[in-house]
Amino acid sequence: MKSLLKSSTWVVLLLISLGFCASSGPRWGFFGHRRINRLAVFTLPPEMMVLYKPNIEWLTEHAPDPDRRRYALKVEAPRHYIDLDVWQTPDKDRKLTGVQWLDAMRRTDLLAITNRGDTTVFFDADAQNWAHKTLIVNGLNVNRSQYSKWYKRRVFEKEQVSPGVLAELTGRAPAGVRLLLVRDRLFEHGINPYFTERMLRRLTRAFEQHDVNRILKYSADIGHYIADGHVPLHTTENYNGQLTGQLGIHAFWESRIPELFADASYDFLVGKARYIKNKRRWIWAYVRESHRLVDSVLLLERQVRAQTPVGAQACFETRGALTVRTPCREFARRYQDAMHGMVERRMRAAILAVGSAWYTAWVDAGQPDLSVLAGAKTQVVVTDSLETGRPRGKILGRMHWD
Repeated sequence: MKSLLKSSTWVVLLLISLGFCASSGPRWGFFGHRRINRLAVFTLPPEMMVLYKPNIEWLTEHAPDPDRRRYALKVEAPRHYIDLDVWQTPDKDRKLTGVQWLDAMRRTDLLAITNRGDTTVFFDADAQNWAHKTLIVNGLNVNRSQYSKWYKRRVFEKEQVSPGVLAELTGRAPAGVRLLLVRDRLFEHGINPYFTERMLRRLTRAFEQHDVNRILKYSADIGHYIADGHVPLHTTENYNGQLTGQLGIHAFWESRIPELFADASYDFLVGKARYIKNKRRWIWAYVRESHRLVDSVLLLERQVRAQTPVGAQACFETRGALTVRTPCREFARRYQDAMHGMVERRMRAAILAVGSAWYTAWVDAGQPDLSVLAGAKTQVVVTDSLETGRPRGKILGRMHWD
């Protein structure tokens, strides 16, 4: 899913080429993310319900938290999407498989800024022989497995790193180097599946440590990233129809449609959470399923628009003290009908997936007794001002409703 968290009096005004706007921001919107996290609670077994049910309001309200961080962290936006179509075109690079971290490392260079201000290539990913067990880092031979561990801990999602941390890898810090810049060609096209897997490990550790604050925080966050991975337009470079003259389709599909029809007609009885044995394969499976729907999302909207008079596509609605232009209800209904329940199916899948991720992390942590944590006075303290303050300024990274 590629939202802008707002107070009850805020409305995101989205102007598109034909003159209407979406009723909320992108990524399942304010409504969708809340609903998915909330309903995922009811997929859990009683042993987990003792903690999750009393905190259901917190998990609901904080479902959009990752979107708030997009106002201050450049690394946040790519966590919400991955442009699979970029990696599925023939080029010298191997197709993105989603099987190992080698994919990310093969697309990341390190540039050295010397004390004199010169820039040199310190680690050239293209120059490496990735079939070998040894890589060349600043002229030194480094075991590829060792580099992988160092990369995940020190480089992934970073814009720059201190040359001193290289000593952990090579045994010594490079002389005359002031800074190492990270040039990540994978990152610019999104890392959602990679980051979701990392978040699942974090949630598992939180369960192991009986850290109720982190359990709830990571549960809310991973719910957001998993939900985003279930939105087709979060898996394509044409994420907002900007390449096909359909600007604004992102929020139309994942915000306007569910806000109008979910409560009235969607069936959210999705069953019980399931244990996920192969996490990586599972994550990439639902992301790829989302990607297979991209063509239908775009084609059906284009067909419905062609059959709908321009004057019946955009309507005015009152939201609090504001009047906004948004896709007309009948226009949205026709698009909803043309998709034959696609949005409902993706929301249902997202709800079950979120619950299953929570359940899997708990099982992998040894099924700790959550009644002990639930019995204690639990109050999630969010110390990061980015997550408590009202969004200000400009989103850093990709704007999904431009």
